[in-house]
Amino acid sequence: MDAQQALADLTEISSQIQAAVVFDEGGKVAAATVDESRAGALADGAGRLLDQADQIKVGEGSSLIQLEAATDEGSVFVVADGSTRIAATTAPDPTVGLVFYDLKSALRSIAAKPAAKRPVRASGPREGASEEPGGSPAPSATARKPTAKKPAASKKTSTAKKTSTAKKTSTRRKKTDAS
Repeated sequence: MDAQQALADLTEISSQIQAAVVFDEGGKVAAATVDESRAGALADGAGRLLDQADQIKVGEGSSLIQLEAATDEGSVFVVADGSTRIAATTAPDPTVGLVFYDLKSALRSIAAKPAAKRPVRASGPREGASEEPGGSPAPSATARKPTAKKPAASKKTSTAKKTSTAKKTSTRRKKTDAS
């Protein structure tokens, strides 16, 4: 998925995000929900914030992958995945875990490559996958639906049917004999 589509999906599902930008570690903007000048400023500020926070990290050999900077007016969130970064602004008191989850999901969707199309091969009936030309049709939901068994008839019903059938047969014979 491209970065612009990922941001469109992000803003659609997350009502807490006011503005968002996807950028690389050099600050080059790939997509944004705001105009170009504001996107550049957000990417630059978020990149510097991430870099400064990374310098004071606690662990050795690991990089900072997310941070939140909160003020009385709102928060700035930054998430890094390799060289790709995403930053977003929110109103005051956002649901922090949910915002981070949404930002990480957006980054994963950008990084995910579209599934390669499988080569089409000729196949005969009942061969190959159902989505391939000439392949077996996909089983439908109704095809899998179990058929209801008729309840076993009681002996009275069975005897009554036999008697009725016998009467009809004898009536037919009488009519035939009379002819």
